[in-house]
Amino acid sequence: MKAMEANYAQIITAVGEDLTREGLVDTPKRAAKAFKFLNNGYEKTLDEVLNGAIFTADSEDMVIVKDIELYSLCEHHLLPFIGKCHVGYLPDGKVLGLSKIARVVDMYARRLQIQEKLTKQIADAIEQATGARGVAVVIEAKHLCMMMRGVEKQNSVMTTSSMKGIFRKEISTRSEFLNLISR
Repeated sequence: MKAMEANYAQIITAVGEDLTREGLVDTPKRAAKAFKFLNNGYEKTLDEVLNGAIFTADSEDMVIVKDIELYSLCEHHLLPFIGKCHVGYLPDGKVLGLSKIARVVDMYARRLQIQEKLTKQIADAIEQATGARGVAVVIEAKHLCMMMRGVEKQNSVMTTSSMKGIFRKEISTRSEFLNLISR
C-alpha cells in the first residue's frame, strides 16, 4: 500500500496540485485504498466465491439472473465502466446458489478488464462450476473512457455476449434467453 500511496502522490503532484492543500493531505492514502478495493477480485478464487453452494437438482429448465449491476475498471485507461450483466444457464444435474452468480460477476469485474474478456470469464466460470448444458452471458455497460475523454459520447452503451453449449448451437434456446432478459 505504501508504494501505491507514493505513486498516487507523484501523480497528483505531476498534474500541478499541492499535496499539502487541506483537501489533498490524505488523498494518496485514500486513493490507494480505493484502488485496492476496486480490484479486490484478484484476491478471490472461484472455489472461494462459490463456497460449496453447488446443489444437485433435477431441473433442466433455464435459470436466469438478470440486471446484476457491475462496476469495473478499463485496463486501458483505468477508468470505470458501469453496467449490468445477465446470466443464464441450462442445468445438467447441478445448480448454483442464487447469490453465487452475482458473486462470480463481481469477482471478475473487480479486476482490470476489458468487457469482452469479462463476459467470457463469467460464462466459463459458470460452465466450469455447474457442468451446465449451456451458458449465456450478456453485459451492457457505459465506459467512462468513452464518455469523459476521447470521443466523449455520453449515451453509447457497449453490449457483449458469450454463448456456450446449447445457447450457441440452438438459435431457439438463444432467442428464448435474449427475449427473457429484454423484458
